[in-house]
Amino acid sequence: MNKFIWYPTAKDVWDALNQGNDGSQQVVTTTVKKSAGNKRKQTENKVLERKVARREDDGGIIASVHSSVFKESEKRVEGSCVKIEGYDFNQGVDYHLLVKSFGSTGFQATNLGEAIEIVNHMLEWRLSDEPLDEDCSEEEKELSYREAIKCKVFLSFTSNIISSGLRETVRYLAEHKMVDVIVTTAGGIEEDLIKCLAHTYKGDFSLRGADLRAKGENRIGNLTVPNDNYCKFENWINPILDLMVVEQKSENILWTPSRVIARLGKEINNPSSYLYWAYKNNIPVFCPGLTDGSIGDMLYFHIFRKPGLIIDIVQDIRAMNGEAVHANPRRTGMIILGGGLPKHHTCNANMMRNGADYAVYINTAQEFDGSDSGASPDEAISWGKIQASAKTVKVHCDATIAFPLLVAETFAKDAKKHSETDDQ
Repeated sequence: MNKFIWYPTAKDVWDALNQGNDGSQQVVTTTVKKSAGNKRKQTENKVLERKVARREDDGGIIASVHSSVFKESEKRVEGSCVKIEGYDFNQGVDYHLLVKSFGSTGFQATNLGEAIEIVNHMLEWRLSDEPLDEDCSEEEKELSYREAIKCKVFLSFTSNIISSGLRETVRYLAEHKMVDVIVTTAGGIEEDLIKCLAHTYKGDFSLRGADLRAKGENRIGNLTVPNDNYCKFENWINPILDLMVVEQKSENILWTPSRVIARLGKEINNPSSYLYWAYKNNIPVFCPGLTDGSIGDMLYFHIFRKPGLIIDIVQDIRAMNGEAVHANPRRTGMIILGGGLPKHHTCNANMMRNGADYAVYINTAQEFDGSDSGASPDEAISWGKIQASAKTVKVHCDATIAFPLLVAETFAKDAKKHSETDDQ
């Protein structure tokens, strides 16, 4: 049975109120109250329905949000990943273990740890580690020969490396024949020679250029070099350049940048010089930009006093590329400090053999400006300068911090082994 509910209109209410009848007025008031109660009930029901619906919707949304936040990870294969964990000083101070912990520290410490690992691979590799090629020579089949064939190491650096205390690190490597080829800038040549004649001093990055100029001081970062050092360099090198002109004419000597550098290493005759040791140990030092520095100034002024000296850079590009091309069956490895010309010259030579097998870059340059200095090893792979299968890393760090630590955990750690190998 349908139940009819009467809802009074505004006119009904008005008419009832105007009757002046208490009973009628009470009936109307009761009716209005009932009407209002029904409407309130309906509203409450609708609100409740909306709450229930919203709760159901919220439940689905929350479940979705929860699954997004707490997404399950793929299972890792035990031992396939390095756990991030730093050095524990509770075990005391052990510098070897401290540097070893860099590999699991993260960020650039880990990159440095990888660089150490890669350089150790370079030094430990022997041809005997590789399977025999079908077309290899009879000599290459001999185990003793294969065990003696090591990776060819190219060391490249910018001039500021030699201006800094890293000169002594480079000298150590040349002295003990731990690298095979060196590539640098004009500053990397002259700064080594000048330090045999006079000192470079600690300064400050904030020293004003105008004040230093007035005092005859030159600033290299937070190092200072008295201008007198270059005067002493001129006095030392001019007689050698005179002799080179004479020898060129009388003995028909063809001077190349690397041959000039070897002569300067011979003439300086100072064991603190890496060029002295490179000359003594027959390590070629290449510098395609030999005139771009103080040594270029000396050559410029020398032309007016005693003209005739010719330095052939074409013969050196043949020699430099030949160091890579004729490295086979050896592997090649590049350790590059800084960027610029030495970095590219070293990489480009290795392109001639379809890329180096190992590459360690240490510099602070960024690649977003397209510079070769900032270019990553992966970019070099695209050019064929580094092999696609090569072990590579770039350490974004000041080389004066990273390189001594790297040498300590690689070349220096195995110095005795290298010496014994060389003596055999």
